[in-house]
Amino acid sequence: MVRILYDRLIRTSQAFSHLFLLAIRLFWGWQFFNAGRGKFADIASIAGYFETLHIPLPLVNAYLVAAVELLGGAFLILGLFSRLASLPLIGTMVVAFLTAESEATWNLFSDPGTFIGRSPFTFLMAALTIFSFGPGLFSLDRIFGIEKK
Repeated sequence: MVRILYDRLIRTSQAFSHLFLLAIRLFWGWQFFNAGRGKFADIASIAGYFETLHIPLPLVNAYLVAAVELLGGAFLILGLFSRLASLPLIGTMVVAFLTAESEATWNLFSDPGTFIGRSPFTFLMAALTIFSFGPGLFSLDRIFGIEKK
């Protein structure tokens, strides 16, 4: 009896996971898209900020980050090439932690709340979730057979 109930719980949670992944893709895809669009709208300021962080080729990298966020966000929203699109988004958030949020990164174990509270954290977790679990049932990846499971 316990096994039957637990199997039902698993099936129910698996059905819910598709809606959860859709919600993550839509919400965080939109957030990435808007962040990229905002960077393009003020690319000179972004490049200047990157320069203060000692990021090499700040203007080139500002355009690169803006494009990754804008296009990556669009691909997440559509659920198209979702796992592939999440990789440069993950990389961008890791670089954000290593540069703009370096103090929080270095204090990760002594003060984890600071790390978790930084802006790139939820973006990073969203991208890692899609990379790890895929886009879910409601995606172009599934319709086109890119994701079969």
